[in-house]
Amino acid sequence: MHITDKFDSGNIVVKDSRDPENIELEIRKDHQSDFYQWFHFRVSGARDEDLVMHITNAGGAAYLEGWPGYQACASYDRETWFRVETSYAEGVLTLQHTPELDTVWYAYFAPFSMERHQDLIAAVQSCEGVTLEVLGETLDGQTIDCLTVGEPSKKKRTIWVTARQHPGETMAEWWMEGFLDRLLDPDDPVARKLRSKAVLHIVPNMNPDGSRRGHLRTNAKGVNLNREWDKASLENSPEVFHVLNRMRETGIDLALDVHGDEALPYNFIAGGEGAPNFDQLGQTNLDAYKAALCTASPDFQTQHGYDVDAPGTANLSVCTNYLANEFKCLAMTLEMPFKDNADLPDPVHGWSPDRCRKLGAANLEAMLALVDQLR
Repeated sequence: MHITDKFDSGNIVVKDSRDPENIELEIRKDHQSDFYQWFHFRVSGARDEDLVMHITNAGGAAYLEGWPGYQACASYDRETWFRVETSYAEGVLTLQHTPELDTVWYAYFAPFSMERHQDLIAAVQSCEGVTLEVLGETLDGQTIDCLTVGEPSKKKRTIWVTARQHPGETMAEWWMEGFLDRLLDPDDPVARKLRSKAVLHIVPNMNPDGSRRGHLRTNAKGVNLNREWDKASLENSPEVFHVLNRMRETGIDLALDVHGDEALPYNFIAGGEGAPNFDQLGQTNLDAYKAALCTASPDFQTQHGYDVDAPGTANLSVCTNYLANEFKCLAMTLEMPFKDNADLPDPVHGWSPDRCRKLGAANLEAMLALVDQLR
């Protein structure tokens, strides 16, 4: 039996693999950071073996509330991911599975590799009306890719959509696949109408370095990008620095930042209610967007989510709060679960790439419902 993480987005440390029924593993911390929770590894030569894999340092992970009720992801082909029996007790996360084939991959959530990101960029740039711009480079020298859909004009609204500030939240880029696929469908009437009313600037992956390195939450320097918006710098957070500079050039009417939440088994939106410049129009538009998304997708709900900040108390280092305040626009954070959607559970796949894609596509309907009232 052989266990490895030596590939794009891999993360595991093998402590002891002599006994298939008592494998000891650890998750590696993000570089220059104490954050960890993302794991992704490959097991070969274990067909028909009853594997019991203990992640022994799970009790020190970033979000302990993420473990109860969680089921790990597994795949034989890296396309279809299913859930395997997983339990958490006394600081140890235990995966139990009997592989049916020679090699199987396990992960915290279905991975979205940087190679798949390159495939996404290559496919989308050939679509009519799409411009690909490199806003700058990451600390590891990777490109910060921005897709612009449509030609700007004074009559059109400006929409920004960003994803994967936290690289371990891979559901965000699966969401992007579905969003872009529908947005660029020449036969989709919702997409056609939205494109006639708005120009969209889209950053499918805000954190390429963390994604490739197998990080949970930070970039190559161990910096949490979603705490950098009020102080972005080329030294610590070039990803935010370059994206924010481009936003200032275009202006923003609507901003949607896509994430994943470790603990809550729901899809929900957090707004910028606590930003000093948040006003009644902002509240009206936020409520309307959420209502429209509820109509568009039964996978979305508004009962469960984060506590709302009191007026004027928002942390302006967070993307949504900063953009809501700086641009006085409708700014939102969309969160998806690592676990399953408790309202519509799927015991085999849990919350999955396909469901992320469908939720991404559904957001076009909410954007179209709101686009005329954004100014």
